[in-house]
Amino acid sequence: MQKRELGKSGLHVSAIGLGCMGLSYGYGPATGIQEATALIQRAFERGVNLFDTAEAYGPYKNEELLGEALAPFRNEVVIATKFGFNFDANGGQSGMNSRPEQIRAVAHQALKRLKTDVIDLFYQHRVDPDVPIEDVAGTVKALIAEGKVRHFGLSEAGAQTIRRAHAVQPVTALQSEYSLWWREPEQEILPVLEELGIGFVPFSPLGKGFLTGAISETTTFDSKDFRNIVPRFSADARKANQVLVDLLAEIAAHKKVTPAQVALAWLLAQKPWIVPIPGTTKLHRLDENIAAAEVELTVEDLGNIESALATIKVKGDRYPAHLQARVNR
Repeated sequence: MQKRELGKSGLHVSAIGLGCMGLSYGYGPATGIQEATALIQRAFERGVNLFDTAEAYGPYKNEELLGEALAPFRNEVVIATKFGFNFDANGGQSGMNSRPEQIRAVAHQALKRLKTDVIDLFYQHRVDPDVPIEDVAGTVKALIAEGKVRHFGLSEAGAQTIRRAHAVQPVTALQSEYSLWWREPEQEILPVLEELGIGFVPFSPLGKGFLTGAISETTTFDSKDFRNIVPRFSADARKANQVLVDLLAEIAAHKKVTPAQVALAWLLAQKPWIVPIPGTTKLHRLDENIAAAEVELTVEDLGNIESALATIKVKGDRYPAHLQARVNR
């Protein structure tokens, strides 16, 4: 697979990474350990070297899964994980926590769970309004000096927060949602990243599955699937947003590829320092996503997509209100 540099950081990763959250958390019951391990290792065999996890995915289960699955080729992969939350006795999130002592504790615990002596990319999962970003960046800077972390990242941070953090410790990557149905980062975020030489790692590049065409207004989700509370996944919104999927299907048919591959190829075409991390629990979807790195959209293709998107208004917020308040701080 082609490699891309995340900004000007010197960190080179596969053009498409693997978001591992859904193997343990968020989309219903966790995938079995053996099946999940096989998928992670298949991704590596196919050229993926960027694997994304977080302490919050489980919590802890996803990091443990990755630690075991990637142990045979640890030195050939880039593992990204995250800090920033407290958890209650039942494993639920009980508030943000990016205090310096918490960051250090999470790093120490993540190293054990990931069976490694260094975290390649350590993200703040969400900006903590109670802790100055300079303190966060300074703590990660110290962990980098100690050899426990290699690179610093932010997730869902606003432009000014990115600038303030970057002034203390260069930010290697921002991880935020970006896709054909969520283009807000184009307004403020992408220009700042380009100016500062920061890479961009879009999560949910397939619209949490919607852009694959496999979800319709009649689809029902598992009771533990967080899409049940996402306004954009209400039946009415899915019905209204089907027009976007139809557009992708039309373009895909013309290119003899799949809608998901068009969606990922579109992201890759936006900037050379963008590296999407689609997640999946299915081997055939993994292969489909990886193959998107070979799909080339022409200038004409991109122009046609842009013209068509200008006529489509996506319905529904991407988060319920209480979660939306945590982004773009």
